[in-house]
Amino acid sequence: MEYYSLLVILVLGLAIIFGIYATITTVASKLSDKQRWEIRGKHTDITLPLRLQAYERMCLFLERIAPNNLLIRLVPSAMSALELQQILLHEIREEYNHNVAQQMYISSNAWEQVTNAMNEMVAVINQASTEVAADSPPADLAKKIFSHVIEREVQPSAHALKVLKEEIRTLF
Repeated sequence: MEYYSLLVILVLGLAIIFGIYATITTVASKLSDKQRWEIRGKHTDITLPLRLQAYERMCLFLERIAPNNLLIRLVPSAMSALELQQILLHEIREEYNHNVAQQMYISSNAWEQVTNAMNEMVAVINQASTEVAADSPPADLAKKIFSHVIEREVQPSAHALKVLKEEIRTLF
């Protein structure tokens, strides 16, 4: 009987110790989860505006290098087709270099699409410039660029803009 009482007390003591241990670990786990969510929430409060700004800047970049915007803005400043080509390429590279840090805040796919759009626009300009004499009026090169863009199913920046807009929608 004495061993039985001692065994019951020992089992009850172990059950109480296990219960206390389980309660403490559960509370500690919930506190840890709560801290993680608070940190994640603060992180989101900081990074979300940066990410939105990056998407906004990349959309602006794509709009600025779109042929219609680029040519309207820069054709008057050129004296020849060769000079226009150089100005266009310089402008695109400057815009790209100005925004290159934004790749940290957008997805790899979105950045790849932006880079592809820029490279396609450069290729269109270079292709069109081979079909126009260097000393031709800049309007001739502009017409060739427009004709190359029209021949394509999708404008160089249109697909990248679509990808950016879709990703922005997933943030909300």
